[in-house]
Amino acid sequence: MHSIPRLASLAIALASLAGTAQAQVTVKDAWVRATVPQQQATGAFMQLSAARDTRLVAASSPLTQAVEVHEMAMQDNVMRMRQVPGVDLPAGKPVELKPGGYHVMLMDLKQQVKAGDTVPITLVFEGKDGKRESVAIQAPVRPLNATAAPAAHGEHKH
Repeated sequence: MHSIPRLASLAIALASLAGTAQAQVTVKDAWVRATVPQQQATGAFMQLSAARDTRLVAASSPLTQAVEVHEMAMQDNVMRMRQVPGVDLPAGKPVELKPGGYHVMLMDLKQQVKAGDTVPITLVFEGKDGKRESVAIQAPVRPLNATAAPAAHGEHKH
């Protein structure tokens, strides 16, 4: 007779997992630009998609204490970079974080970032309900002259 409470508990657990799954963010083609010796900062780029309206609000990496979400934009005929409080991800619409646009900035680097390395980055997303979700990625490092992601090699769902 214990099976009915167990089934009810299982149903509740599965229902809560289904709710979590809907809020997930997909990260595709993540990469970090390599640095030269003594360079203190670099950018991380990727394509983000969310099942529900959400927002990229923060990021972190063991490579540095200082990770910010930035935007490059023309202002008075000059390309300027500035920190932004977040990047909106409309439900079902991919948002590209790319050179010359929105990106994740890794600053005060502890070491040189070399092509072929992999950089761990944790992205923090916030839904309309204020709940936060973290997504850990491993971003390969591409050469200094890289300007865009190569052809898709698959995607990471978290």
